Amino acid sequence: MKMSRIVEYVFFFALLGLAGYMVWKIITPFISALALSIIIVTISHPLYLRIKKRVPKQNKSIAAFITTMFVLVVVVMPLILISSLVVGEIVGFYQDLDGGNMSIQTAIVGIESTIQTFAPGFHIDLAEQVKVSAQWLTGNLGAIFAGTVSTFFIFFISLIGSFYFFRDGREMLQLVIKASPLPDHEDEIIFERMARAVRSVATGTLLVAIIQGSLVAIGFTLFGIERAILWGSIASVGALMPGIGTTIITLPAIIFLFATDQAVAGVGLLIWSVLIVGLVDNLIGPYLISRGNNLHPFIILISVLGGISLFGPIGFIIGPVAVTLFIVLLEIYSQYIVQEKPIQKSDLEND
Repeated sequence: MKMSRIVEYVFFFALLGLAGYMVWKIITPFISALALSIIIVTISHPLYLRIKKRVPKQNKSIAAFITTMFVLVVVVMPLILISSLVVGEIVGFYQDLDGGNMSIQTAIVGIESTIQTFAPGFHIDLAEQVKVSAQWLTGNLGAIFAGTVSTFFIFFISLIGSFYFFRDGREMLQLVIKASPLPDHEDEIIFERMARAVRSVATGTLLVAIIQGSLVAIGFTLFGIERAILWGSIASVGALMPGIGTTIITLPAIIFLFATDQAVAGVGLLIWSVLIVGLVDNLIGPYLISRGNNLHPFIILISVLGGISLFGPIGFIIGPVAVTLFIVLLEIYSQYIVQEKPIQKSDLEND
């Protein structure tokens, strides 16, 4: 190779690297929003295709707008409302703790006494743990508010991105496919497999956890437990814990009701937790989760907590999806690159 040609390559790739670095710095503040847009479009793309068939002349812009508005009304607005309510309840709970609310102290003593009736050696000083929680809330309230404000902004950008990804996503994907060194049909199969895995996690494990948390919040409201939305949101995370589930929230609540002489409400919440919340876990859950590849529950739990830590509230979705994509890519690498096995369309049906 001539020296002049080498210089040309070096100059080109140096320029390409510099441009790529500048693009990365430009889009970094919007990574969460773009990731959420891609997730929304991936999950909702079958809906977009159905809507597109029914609009005049199958206009992509109209179909993309209708689908985006549907996502806004059905998904985004409820999530924003719930996030605002959760933050409000966190603030109210913190204020009660900081003000030495006697009802909370009485409840703590009652729970400890009830547990000690069955386990005389039990002692963890719940009052002290509550004080530690209050200190943690004091140090993190600013971050909670900042996260909520940034969440509004991220959702706004995500909706704009979703519209364009719905409308022009196929053309954008073709650019990636053409740039890939793999045969085009194999790229399409890989992307379809990843999309299937994303839909499976989002509409399976995570959806079940959200439904269970919502039912816990409804049950708490019906039977007189304060801060129902806050405890319901924690129950959603608890639902991802193998072998524990929403019991991490419902059991202390039931004990609290019995300890405060609210036996009727305690029995009612127990029945609600076993029959209604348990119905989702035992019947609806397996149906939704069985509709494709899913991560181990423990991996999902870690990815949810890590996602929330990294991306804020929307990390509840982005975390598991990112881990899912990583695992799918590892499987593809193992099966089709290391073993040099051709990628077949039938592989999607057998997974």
